[in-house]
Amino acid sequence: MPNSPDALIIGAGPAGLACAATMSAAGLSVIVLEKTGSVGAAWRRHYDRLHLHTDRNHSSLPLMAMPKSYPTYPSRAEVVAYLDSYAERFSIRPVFDANVSRVSREGQLWRADWEGGSLAAPIVVVATGIADSPFRPLWPGRETFRGDIIHSCAYRNPAPYAGHRVLVVGYGNSGGEIALDLAEAGVAVGLAVRGAVQILPRDLLGVPIIAWAIFYERWPARLVDFINALALRLAVGRTEKYGLRRPPKGPRQMVEEHGRVPVFDIGTLARIRDGAIKVFGGIDRLTADGVLFANGAVEKFDALITATGFRSDLRPLLPGVADALDAHGAPRATGSESGAPGLFFCGQRVSPTGQLRAIGLEAQRIAELARRYRGAAR
Repeated sequence: MPNSPDALIIGAGPAGLACAATMSAAGLSVIVLEKTGSVGAAWRRHYDRLHLHTDRNHSSLPLMAMPKSYPTYPSRAEVVAYLDSYAERFSIRPVFDANVSRVSREGQLWRADWEGGSLAAPIVVVATGIADSPFRPLWPGRETFRGDIIHSCAYRNPAPYAGHRVLVVGYGNSGGEIALDLAEAGVAVGLAVRGAVQILPRDLLGVPIIAWAIFYERWPARLVDFINALALRLAVGRTEKYGLRRPPKGPRQMVEEHGRVPVFDIGTLARIRDGAIKVFGGIDRLTADGVLFANGAVEKFDALITATGFRSDLRPLLPGVADALDAHGAPRATGSESGAPGLFFCGQRVSPTGQLRAIGLEAQRIAELARRYRGAAR
């Protein structure tokens, strides 16, 4: 570990590892601070059947491709193995169990503090990810519900739910895949879907949908959505008759304007169509043995799995840098200059062309910007 590092990187997930590799390659000495005891901690705790929704060729981190032996859409276990190999390849040895609670400016340095430790450097990269703070809705009647309620980040597999009725709340990529996982195991499962859902095929005309998004990357969002509307509608089919409303905006607009990633269908729609997964509306309140929905329907459930996403607020971590964060505590800029000298963010926003791909591109930009910043300061 260098005594006076050029940079501190907060987080040893894909973004932190990518920044460590690219910044080291740019000649900077870095220290990675990780709050858990391993790299890729978020990937290790995901549910068992998870696979990437972006293809292998567009999901590698900088300087090291995913193995060609991996399938088109690698599994959770394969991604974890890749991250382990990546850290080994680039000799990234984080300081583990360093749960950084505060990053503050001290003169020309940034100081990171955690219980039992503190380090300072001219540059700091916040790479804590967008799946670090689960959002748990507080419905009326929650205290009376006799069943189990967990967030999707705590779900592993269908085994505990055999013989139960389960409601998955939220039809995003995690919610859709968990509902499918339960249905394929013979569990009686429903999906609570409050708003409109943007559903895309994972592949279009035999090509991963993300490849199409990359092809249109520099085109205006409205034009891209207009061009692709008919093909996507034909590929997905009519979903309204199953209780799934389409949003008024196209998928690219939804990502850019609202930060909402489309649902990549991997078989959930087919199980909705055949009745294995039943679609319900939004939840009004919980009852002792189930749910009262907004449309007045009452259903019994033994367990709820809330696939309601994550809401990261970096204001407690970064007091005193309000200009770099928006009103919700999210970075105003990621993968570029933040407005605060020597402070960078990586992988803190969703991308229409794949999160891992975006992380790689951001890490390379940050490495170059950090190299210039460090050179100018010397």
